[in-house]
Amino acid sequence: MITKIGKWLYLGIFLASFGPLTPGAASGKEEVPRPKAKKVLIVMTNHSKYPTRSDTTGLWLTELTHFYEVFRDAGIDLDFVSPNGGPVPLDQRSLGRLYMDEGARSLLKDPQFSARLQETLSPSQVDASNYMAIFYTGGHGTMWDFRGNGELKTLAEQIYRDGGVVASVCHGAAGLLDLDGDNGRPLIVGKKITGFSNSEEYLSGVQNQVPFSLQDELKSRGAAYQKAVIPFVSYVVTDGRIVTGQNPGSSSEVAKETLRVIASQHSID
Repeated sequence: MITKIGKWLYLGIFLASFGPLTPGAASGKEEVPRPKAKKVLIVMTNHSKYPTRSDTTGLWLTELTHFYEVFRDAGIDLDFVSPNGGPVPLDQRSLGRLYMDEGARSLLKDPQFSARLQETLSPSQVDASNYMAIFYTGGHGTMWDFRGNGELKTLAEQIYRDGGVVASVCHGAAGLLDLDGDNGRPLIVGKKITGFSNSEEYLSGVQNQVPFSLQDELKSRGAAYQKAVIPFVSYVVTDGRIVTGQNPGSSSEVAKETLRVIASQHSID
């Protein structure tokens, strides 16, 4: 069960829809130039089971839809990939009235969008040279299948090595843990990184279900972990070509900031 305090603090996800409330978040007010050519690769989980909870996990839907809407409106193509390919489960709680918005509801009703969630690419079907960024969505399911997938690791490392952007939101930062830089050290060593915090995990009531603490693991890989003072408000950190958001409320700002960083790396129309 979510703690009583957690229920209130989870409302911070909604506060984030009115704009970033922390210094780490992008302002989102400027016009963002649209880069030419390549696509963006979005990574989603295939994992749906908690160890003992009766509800299911999976993709936290608005962490996809908010990012998707920003890039769709910028005219940039997006491909969906998952560790195993095929269907992506949706986190049961993310579909509740408290967390959904009109954009997410509209996309779920779109047959083409829904079909894409059932037919994600497998990593072996993806050519990294086609992408200027990779974005790891969240949801607790990512804690089980974003690590240990050698093909996803290779894709992300090549995209980054070719000058692309690596981005994540919330638990999606689990996808960064395996990545190595050209020097063989973890890519996130010394980098300012955020992701779902220990306090947010506790307040969400799932801290005894996940296989590891995301905050602790990011720090153990050498990241300069940062978080907002107030849980669940939008918080985004950019360090070079790595863009990370702390929680579900950060998704739109992660998308806008990712688009800005891409535009700084690529030719502009």
